[in-house]
Amino acid sequence: MEYRYLGNSGFKVPALGFGAGTFGGQGPLFSAWGNTDVAAARRIVDICLDAGVSLFDTADAYSSGASEEILGAALKGRRQRAIVSTKLALRVGEGPNDVGSSRQHLIEGVHAALKRLDTDHIDILQLHSFDAMTPVEQVLRTLDQLVREGKLRYLGASNFSGWQLMKSLAASDRLGLERYVANQTYYSLIGRDYEWELMPLGLDQGVGALVWSPLGWGRLTGKIRRGQPLPQGSRLHDTAGFAPPVEDERLYRVVDALEDVAAETGKTVPQVAINWLLQRPTVASVLIGARDEAQLQQNLGALGWQLNEAQMARLDAASRVTPAYPYYPYWNGQFAERSPVAV
Repeated sequence: MEYRYLGNSGFKVPALGFGAGTFGGQGPLFSAWGNTDVAAARRIVDICLDAGVSLFDTADAYSSGASEEILGAALKGRRQRAIVSTKLALRVGEGPNDVGSSRQHLIEGVHAALKRLDTDHIDILQLHSFDAMTPVEQVLRTLDQLVREGKLRYLGASNFSGWQLMKSLAASDRLGLERYVANQTYYSLIGRDYEWELMPLGLDQGVGALVWSPLGWGRLTGKIRRGQPLPQGSRLHDTAGFAPPVEDERLYRVVDALEDVAAETGKTVPQVAINWLLQRPTVASVLIGARDEAQLQQNLGALGWQLNEAQMARLDAASRVTPAYPYYPYWNGQFAERSPVAV
């Protein structure tokens, strides 16, 4: 297993982590993702730890907390071998304070997560969304105190815009508080918006990317092809309404390129899609998911080899879209020599 620094934290994480959104299977979205119980979760954790996949990511909103509970049970007796990452800030109840990043919700949410995970600390806590109604200074002071108390080790954000993340980082620097070192972000060959602003920010500010949904909500599994109907067993039948939209022609163009490269390398389409991500700037870890052992083993095959320069360029060209202003000048080469990343 390859280990990479998580931003400027000095803390290393495996290049592949496991996303436990498939644990629990409660609600319309998560039941479509998977319904892994404790026994099956233990087996998945066995395989992950044996392969060096020691980072496990979950959230309080996943299956109403059941994902955290199952992960905690599956790690029992070997917690010290794992890096536990969880998230909070999304609504988890009907009460007026059961959402957001207020001091009240953060403290109660962390204590509840510790109990469900059956642990005394969380290695990486990420805020699942930006709370515009709570001053960032209050949020960061609360998180900083939880770090000082030993309940949290490292902090991250998820689904923040560039200005939201930068405002938070600036406040941490101004007040001498713990900084976000992780950005759990949606990034894939059919979802490259991360590159426009958040990737340059990550390079400049030392924030590492933890990539979620690297296969574009199941669109890059190799089962969706041009001119063929959506496979009967695809989870997209139930989850497409939750996923970022992708134009059909762009999807098929990317899939065509993935299939060509997969044939050249002798790898599968998902393995190629994940390997492309592993070679992109700022990416610390790619979170893979699996409903069963076969899916997990296939995704693990994304490691131990690299796409060559020509193959990376082919995938870049097939997946590239024209960014919105003001990012366009960097994309089309007018200021390419001044751009921190090549997109």
